[in-house]
Amino acid sequence: MSARSERRAALGPGVVPAPCASKVELRLSCRHLLDRDPLTKSDPSVVLLLQAQSQWVQVDRTEVVRSSLHPVFSRVFTLDYYFEEVQKLRFEVYDTHRPGALSCPEDDFLGGIECTLGQIVAQKKVTRALLLKSGRNAGKSTITVIAEDISGNDGYVELSFRAKKLDDKDLFSKSDPFLELYRLNSDQSEQLVYRTEVVKNSLSPAWEPFKVSLNSLCSCEETRPLKAQWDCLNPKYKQRKRNYKNSGVVILSHLKFHRVYSFLDYIMGGCQIHFTVAIDFTASNGDPRNSCSLHYINPYQPNEYLQALVAVGEICQDYDSDKRFSALGFGARIPPKFEVSHNFAINFNPEDDECEGIQGVVESYQSCLPKVQLYGPTNVAPIISKVARTAAAEEASGEASQYYILLILTDGVVTDMADTREAIVRASHLPMSIIIVGVGNADFTDMQLLDGDDGVLRSPRGEPALRDIVQFVPFRELKNASPAALAKCVLAEVPKQVVEYYSHKELPPRCLSTSSPEPGPGSAL
Repeated sequence: MSARSERRAALGPGVVPAPCASKVELRLSCRHLLDRDPLTKSDPSVVLLLQAQSQWVQVDRTEVVRSSLHPVFSRVFTLDYYFEEVQKLRFEVYDTHRPGALSCPEDDFLGGIECTLGQIVAQKKVTRALLLKSGRNAGKSTITVIAEDISGNDGYVELSFRAKKLDDKDLFSKSDPFLELYRLNSDQSEQLVYRTEVVKNSLSPAWEPFKVSLNSLCSCEETRPLKAQWDCLNPKYKQRKRNYKNSGVVILSHLKFHRVYSFLDYIMGGCQIHFTVAIDFTASNGDPRNSCSLHYINPYQPNEYLQALVAVGEICQDYDSDKRFSALGFGARIPPKFEVSHNFAINFNPEDDECEGIQGVVESYQSCLPKVQLYGPTNVAPIISKVARTAAAEEASGEASQYYILLILTDGVVTDMADTREAIVRASHLPMSIIIVGVGNADFTDMQLLDGDDGVLRSPRGEPALRDIVQFVPFRELKNASPAALAKCVLAEVPKQVVEYYSHKELPPRCLSTSSPEPGPGSAL
């Protein structure tokens, strides 16, 4: 049996993790837009731009909503989503004069925002004030972006509707009806999910079948009720006509869905990614005061420790709501007694090892260097075990609410290899992934043993790891690449590891495990 087959067998029969390559739908609406038309209201549309190689590239545009300062756009933006990349987006709202063109110099700019796709999917719904090119607020204008996961994993619903005995609204022919399907959100607001085609000249139309993502329809809450048939009611007729019954009936004639959970299902369901960094303070790094040291602080060029820390941390911070990160050190003599520690807070606060943001971690690291004595050996099992204890407490909650990433930065092969293997095998049963970046020019051959890509890692007792949770990368292989390339390399396997863990535990996203049934979607002609 191959290593990959053995690992799949360990996960248990019938557990098929969803593919981790993801696509995201972005749905947009605006409120209180500026009015640039002298005789009517603005005709807004939204342009989406994506930053590529430091340049903004226009990739899509919504439809134009005529004469509206509070538009809800039907057209959605579909983007490939990569957890391991910072995907910078810009949304620009225009009063459109020439619909159909991607851009037109005659259009009036109404405001824009910049954010990352990671921020949107982590929050699921983002509302921001629109800014003018001067940086000032565009009045009270806001834009709301709602993310929906439409990963290629059959996570969709196929629906078809028909109606009968609709009211005739046309004078010389029959009505030309279309159907709008809305979702009722948890805050009781309505969100447009789908707008059908127009069926000409018919009071008993049958609309073409269509597909929508399960998230779009019910926010992955499969227990929500969905009416199979309902009356079309006209409030005016209901008041005026004593025997008024309805203005027709809409019938759900076909429904079929299938669900497999993806990484984005868990993230958008409320799962937080907790990031911890562990830094090697052993003497082999060299005296930090010497420019040859791996810990030397160059005011013009960050050292390899800082480059790796910032590259990975800037990705993970989008998925942690409080933006506080644990920062630990190992292999140093620390004050006040200057005893060797293989698990100490680099902010020297044993009661709270968290730092405010990635910049807080950077500052704590720089402040820590002159206060400790670099020593040894390179023991990482204590820190792996510490993070594992926190992850074990999360496992006991029985919810897919928190997943832990431990980034270990080291300049050499670990000394406590047997204990480290044991700690990793135990951690493979927990909501946890480990990334090891080898800094400097040491021979890291033995470190490849910890990365299960070439075989299942086993403890000294022969117990196999349940999952491959370790990714090892020598920094020198990416030294001349961009920070984005480093982050992409070390974080690429995390989505798969998250899905494998929760699939093995048979834990759905929190939005399914904690939700209560709510009224199903409504419709309006």
